[in-house]
Amino acid sequence: MAPVKSPVVATEPRWLRSSSINGSYVGWIWMHLLLISLLISSLAMSQTILDTLPGYPGKLPFKLETGYVAVGETDELQLFYYFIESQRNPVKDPLLLWLTGGPGCSGLSGLFYEIGPLTFDYATFNGSLPTLVTNPYAWTEAANIIFLDAPVGTGFSYSESLEGYYSSDTKSPYDAYLFLRKWVLNHPKFLKNPLYIAGDSYSGVIVPQVTLLVSNGNMAGLEPTMNLLGYMLGNPVTDQHADENSRIKYYHRLTLISDELYQSAKTNCNEEYVDPDPTNSTCIDDIGLMAQCTVTVNDAHILEPKCSFASPRPNSMKWGRKFFEDIPEEIIQSPTKRQENWCRNSNYVLSYVWANDQTVQKALGIRNGTITDWKRCNKSLAYDSNLVTVVHYHEELLKRGYRVLIYSGDHDMMIPYVGTRAWIEFLNMTVVDGWRPWFVDGQIAGFTEKYKKDTGDGLTFATVKGGGHTAPEYKPEQCLEMADRWLSYFIL
Repeated sequence: MAPVKSPVVATEPRWLRSSSINGSYVGWIWMHLLLISLLISSLAMSQTILDTLPGYPGKLPFKLETGYVAVGETDELQLFYYFIESQRNPVKDPLLLWLTGGPGCSGLSGLFYEIGPLTFDYATFNGSLPTLVTNPYAWTEAANIIFLDAPVGTGFSYSESLEGYYSSDTKSPYDAYLFLRKWVLNHPKFLKNPLYIAGDSYSGVIVPQVTLLVSNGNMAGLEPTMNLLGYMLGNPVTDQHADENSRIKYYHRLTLISDELYQSAKTNCNEEYVDPDPTNSTCIDDIGLMAQCTVTVNDAHILEPKCSFASPRPNSMKWGRKFFEDIPEEIIQSPTKRQENWCRNSNYVLSYVWANDQTVQKALGIRNGTITDWKRCNKSLAYDSNLVTVVHYHEELLKRGYRVLIYSGDHDMMIPYVGTRAWIEFLNMTVVDGWRPWFVDGQIAGFTEKYKKDTGDGLTFATVKGGGHTAPEYKPEQCLEMADRWLSYFIL
């Protein structure tokens, strides 16, 4: 089923709505005035440069900065970030704003478990402060990266007012955009670096909007002009209905359901599995059978074991907007308790132990009393998922000539690559480099295809063979090669 366009739900400020993707700039005068007042009052930032970290033996082999940037109408939102300079050439390498998914998953999760230069030594963990080790496949080998805790309530970000904790699909990108503008103003040496907005999972909803806000700001002449070249997304939520519906096709393609059941469901449900007619008993029966076949399969990676503490899905295809499956409180509180059968979620325990340690928080510069219980993914956000699809944002950005990289772990059952390919094909672009394998160390690392609109470099889609949700956590070497080549304008 093709993604359906839907209008932007108007929860952002009135002046921002008037400068939507339709290209009207009536409200940008107000935006200019507002931003000037914000910048004059809020250029001061809280930031800390760290040479060492608790758990890491010796001096850090890279430059790490942490801090807060105040955004919001009265600077009530304090967004926390981790910034790591490129370990190759920070003067020339791109600047990435990295937004982890959820919504509500900390930038620290992206840093430790996906693309950052540090990870945990799992083998030696005994329940005390975890040991940190370097990640040889960090994307900071090729880029300067800001890992942002957003929206507010995520990680160490907090609000000075109760109302500030309310966020949405349309408010969160605006806050992230203001963060970026203030951060760049305070770090002018990165103004000329190529800028990319990046992220994965639920950030598929946020990243295109932030990118468009930066583009609109540049077009409106707001200072400073940012050197925006494009954006990158992994395993992205894009059209929530179509993404979820595509799982049935993926089940069949990966032999999780039979040919007979797949054909029966297609016919009886008319290829609508997320919101089927409740009076259509044959369709409901087929959905129940498909759920039985897949309920014990690990959604994040179909070949890995499913955690014994993970709750089974109901006999329904609609599983909600929060895609990160985390760990229950009793496991966090007893971190030395080992499961008989390992599952990847056990690795996440170490981030709770580390980030909730008082010496760690003091080193990071966390303000006393602001966060009493750090969570890798905060599932209690006051958050409104008010966008059904962001396909139209991709369409507009491609028309403007921005570069785009979309990649998917091909063993991800949460946001299957078949659904991602469907919305890409819906954009009706010209294929300029047909489906083919791409290689790392002489081995197939995945498959790729390149599309082009009227102008610009176009969109590159790549699968990561053996990757899950999200791909860098499972295939770090291959994902670093992919990102570095694309950022360097090399062919995958």
